[in-house]
Amino acid sequence: MRIVREPLKIQKLVSKLPRPVVLVPTMGALHEGHLALVRRARKRARTKGTVVTSLFVNPTQFGPKEDLARYPRTFGRDSALLREEGCDLLFAPEAADMYYPNRSITLVENELSKVMCGASRPGHFDGVCLVVSKLFNLVQPDIAVFGEKDFQQLAILRRMVRDLNFPVELDAHPTVREPDGLAMSSRNAYLTQEERSQAPIIYEAFLSAEQKIRAGMASSTKLLDWVKQKIQSAPLANIDYVTLVDPNTLEPLRQLRSPLLLAAAVFFGKTRLIDNRLVP
Repeated sequence: MRIVREPLKIQKLVSKLPRPVVLVPTMGALHEGHLALVRRARKRARTKGTVVTSLFVNPTQFGPKEDLARYPRTFGRDSALLREEGCDLLFAPEAADMYYPNRSITLVENELSKVMCGASRPGHFDGVCLVVSKLFNLVQPDIAVFGEKDFQQLAILRRMVRDLNFPVELDAHPTVREPDGLAMSSRNAYLTQEERSQAPIIYEAFLSAEQKIRAGMASSTKLLDWVKQKIQSAPLANIDYVTLVDPNTLEPLRQLRSPLLLAAAVFFGKTRLIDNRLVP
């Protein structure tokens, strides 16, 4: 596995990479969820193509009170895991190399980011769009693999690819979960033992809600109220939001109809966990 840190160097290198080039963008602190994306990329690249993983803790998607400074950075472990999974090229730049000190061009998403995590984290998805567009320009991938756990991010990036005519196929991988249902996340490492034991309540609530939908419940208000009560039955859970939206437009649904996305963000202590359940 080759490691490249300079954006200019990877720009010169990409024209020589065997196609298809499949990109897996990450911020490091890799877990089984990330590695599942790399395995998916390896399958899509086949034996002759190239798997590129980026490892970059992107400062533009963190708010002033968020955890940029404490975000885990485990480059040695991450690079070893990627090598084992068949990654061909690791792109691991520094922030100073990715962003000029006098940069003045930004990207703004002004529709899909108004709800859900976008409402709680203003500017977050603008930072995501900016860094992913830079990665697309630098790596020139044919395919990029993202996880469905960050469903709003995936929807926004699909819109960005459409609106800005990026010649990139976005491949979505299902959420990877712990045995008790908790969605895998680098932030799970911040949970105390007691918080960790209660965190699976989010997914438990989603599964029960899906059963209610399939049994004929029609009121989105009643369903959301029930899901909130279920999550709040965990003493340490502090709900940021729980919502039902159209999975394509992310518009809130007043009536239950398929397909629909049930999504939530919940704090356990200072750790904010997100999860979702798509009901086709």
